[in-house]
Amino acid sequence: MKLLLPLQHIPRKLTTSALCLWCALIASTTPLATHGGTVTNLPRPLALQQTQGDLLAGFHWAVCYSGFRSGQHPDRGNGAINPSNQEILEDLQLLTRKGNFGLIRLYDSQTNSETVLRLIESEKLKLKVLLGAWLDAEVSNTNCPWHKEPYPDAVLAANKLKNAAEVERAIRLANRYPKTVVAVAVGNEALVDWNDHMVPEAAIIRYVRRVKQAIAQPVTVADNYNWWALHGAALARELDFVSVHTYPIWEGKDIDEAMPYTIANLEAVRKALPQARLVITEAGWATVASEFGPRASEEKQARHYRDLRAWAGKMNITTFFFEAFDEDWKGNPHDPRGAEKHWGLFTVDRKAKLAMADLYPDLRPAKR
Repeated sequence: MKLLLPLQHIPRKLTTSALCLWCALIASTTPLATHGGTVTNLPRPLALQQTQGDLLAGFHWAVCYSGFRSGQHPDRGNGAINPSNQEILEDLQLLTRKGNFGLIRLYDSQTNSETVLRLIESEKLKLKVLLGAWLDAEVSNTNCPWHKEPYPDAVLAANKLKNAAEVERAIRLANRYPKTVVAVAVGNEALVDWNDHMVPEAAIIRYVRRVKQAIAQPVTVADNYNWWALHGAALARELDFVSVHTYPIWEGKDIDEAMPYTIANLEAVRKALPQARLVITEAGWATVASEFGPRASEEKQARHYRDLRAWAGKMNITTFFFEAFDEDWKGNPHDPRGAEKHWGLFTVDRKAKLAMADLYPDLRPAKR
């Protein structure tokens, strides 16, 4: 969901709508057998229930974090404008207040992410991190709705060098902060067929093997559930866990369909990858969206947040809610109501939305 180009809209590639919604199956499942706290090498049933040992760092609930405020942004070709140390610390202290969040996801290993890791340790914050290595396009994807023109060969060649350097930065940070970095995700939505930063699967496997060789933490790749269900078997065998993204609202669903559709998405992955340990690294609900109309709202986000959190706890599936804060640098700069800007649990000026009202009553906007 972290997009580096301004977009008018981001159509999600739809799967067939005939996925079975097996809620009854989920409710009746039992945990896998364990021996000495480790999952035994038994075939997993199609059911989604995992053991507590399958949780990432022991957390079933987490949040995606990117601290860019108004006027700030990652490097889009002319350099980044990063948050200050104080701004990042304010965010981290807000998220960890009273232990509300203990695990966050970062998307890259650039300067901003390194600052986050340094502050967590220097300030002794009780916070763990799923660290990312962001991969840029290594091949052109003319199927991308918003970037159909092929990239020049020189750009693709330069991206390969950038990606190799990014992987080495992730390795360095994971080894420098081994108590904070609990896993590394190599790439984000770099495989699904609608993206603008496609990397061949063979290249991602090479990057994964390099990271696994160099760090002690688990290694994963984050992508859309549909790619995992249709194409993920070979890559999944290389990973310590499979990271899945699921967004019912992008696929035309309203809130009453959100959890059944999410479960169906995960069931499709489980059917394709019966042995995989699953983590949901993105799931969320926009609060404002010109693309979604009334399907986007704070009330619906709050309900999805509650429903998904309860389900993730029952299933022992670590789930990262997307995302902590609105980011107004994203999407179409001429559409302030574009969905990409409005996934946060907090507004861009750090006011709590309805999903956070009980935890942060002091940060709720004043009633008009």
